[in-house]
Amino acid sequence: QVQLVESGGGLVQPGGSLRLSCAASGFTLDYYAIGWFRQAPGKEREGVSCISSSDGSTYYADSVKGRFTISRDNAKNTVYLQMNSLKPEDTAVYYCAAALSWVATLDVGGYDYWGQGTQVTVSS
Repeated sequence: QVQLVESGGGLVQPGGSLRLSCAASGFTLDYYAIGWFRQAPGKEREGVSCISSSDGSTYYADSVKGRFTISRDNAKNTVYLQMNSLKPEDTAVYYCAAALSWVATLDVGGYDYWGQGTQVTVSS
């Protein structure tokens, strides 16, 4: 059974950090591009960051550039999102998604499998 499970969310103060994990089971991530997305209440789901399967190229939304870092550990079948200097506007449910593709995209429609999400709340 193909499954993606996110973890690492929680409540953090502005300026703090969190590291999200996306663990895959039922398939190997080696050939999959992985994306991180988020959805705040009343807003559409948006792409945050993604990483290709071919050469590990990474892409970021302008709103998180310089603060978030995506990485993958194929040996652990896991992708991470390190989030630093968090802001209240980063509050959302964060999802990871996988696409059987060499190239990654921040387009929501470009992914085949999705996790259930993990809540990130940035508040003092």
